[in-house]
Amino acid sequence: MPLSCDQLRSALAKLNGQRDVRIKFDHADSCTVAGALLVPAEADNIVKLTDGSREYLIDVERVVWVEIG
Repeated sequence: MPLSCDQLRSALAKLNGQRDVRIKFDHADSCTVAGALLVPAEADNIVKLTDGSREYLIDVERVVWVEIG
């Protein structure tokens, strides 16, 4: 069952820069964002995380699982 953008955004909404997020993608390596913050929704409707110096664009359709630590 793939996640929707809204479902993933809701799951990541409480990130405050003090927790790490690891996302596993279908047929790809996982991606870890240390000190993750969710970037507010923009017109492009892409789910984005930031660590304060970089932005990570998430291909929601390929997310297998998410670990918030």
